Amino acid sequence: MGDKSWSQRAAEIESFKVMDLLKRARQLESEGYDVVHMEVGEPDFGTPAPVAEAAKVAIDKGLTQYTPAAGIPELRQRIAEFYKQRYGVDLPAERILVTAGASGALLLAFSLLTDAGQKMILSDPGYPCNRQFLRVLEAASTLVPVDASGNYQLTAESVAAHWDQDTAGVLLASPANPTGTVVADEELAAIADVVANRGGQLVVDELYHGLTYGFDATSVLQIQPDAFVLNSFSKYFGMTGWRLGWLVAPEGAVHELERMAQNLFISPPTVSQYAALAAFEPDTIAILEQRREAFRQRRDLLVAGLRDIGFELPVTPQGAFYVYADASRFTDNTFDFCWDILEDCKVAVTPGLDFGHHHASRHIRFSYTTDLDRIELALERIRQKVVG
Repeated sequence: MGDKSWSQRAAEIESFKVMDLLKRARQLESEGYDVVHMEVGEPDFGTPAPVAEAAKVAIDKGLTQYTPAAGIPELRQRIAEFYKQRYGVDLPAERILVTAGASGALLLAFSLLTDAGQKMILSDPGYPCNRQFLRVLEAASTLVPVDASGNYQLTAESVAAHWDQDTAGVLLASPANPTGTVVADEELAAIADVVANRGGQLVVDELYHGLTYGFDATSVLQIQPDAFVLNSFSKYFGMTGWRLGWLVAPEGAVHELERMAQNLFISPPTVSQYAALAAFEPDTIAILEQRREAFRQRRDLLVAGLRDIGFELPVTPQGAFYVYADASRFTDNTFDFCWDILEDCKVAVTPGLDFGHHHASRHIRFSYTTDLDRIELALERIRQKVVG
């Protein structure tokens, strides 16, 4: 291609720092080393058997053609029933669009809500792809620093302070990646009021609902019925590679979103949709709740172990499967520190730089998507390095 210059847009999309770490971890494994993987945000449990069986049935029936852009009616209805069962929310199925992963839902929501130059308010740290999607759309993000004093979440006060004439809305994540924290109901209602009073739109990432420990998270739809909600079959339902999510939108937005979905995606993955019908069956939910308890046990072990070693965790994560630990007792450069842990301890973890800028060089994300024995092994290896 010679001296071809690619777009400025492409040049400004940041990479995942952890991918180089993962590549090196795989290389070490190929050399015979035993690496404990705590860097990837993917459940280690396989797809529940009833879901896999439903996919096989769909293939045998030849259900492999395109579907409507918003998803098969049966799945949209089943998701609506799930909101009634779990949250007590009466949600018309017509407000639900099935998408190619939650990433597809996010792209549709941001495409609808922002024009070039407009901004969404996001937390820092936060899931990095959120701001990259906005950049692709020629929109922008207002990154608001959050810390333990506010449970690593945006507040009504911080949203109001950072709102300006170019702000289109706010994106919350509850539970959040990388911190695992949840927005309290009162704060969620207060944020919804601030956004509504300024004529903006509230988008809430509820991807880790079902993976909270000791309580069930409140859906924003119980507080603000017209909010946009992102969710996914990847986390609680354990279907990462099936690339299936959904977007709940106000009734007046559905037609516009469906038209965009037709152009951007044609339709969500067909076999995945028929498989997902089985995700809500009682037998499947029972499996998922057993896994939820396993994640809770892992969280408790990891949090206690990291604190014992000397990492600072002023807030115990309430959900998801991440611990965002302050490593400043050991380093002021967690990017290099994560490389040292990988090379010296054969434990792969994610540096804070992957999630934003605010105190990023002090933090590490540990993902407890591996079993208790492996977590104990990782803790012992790290302890030997930093404590001796």
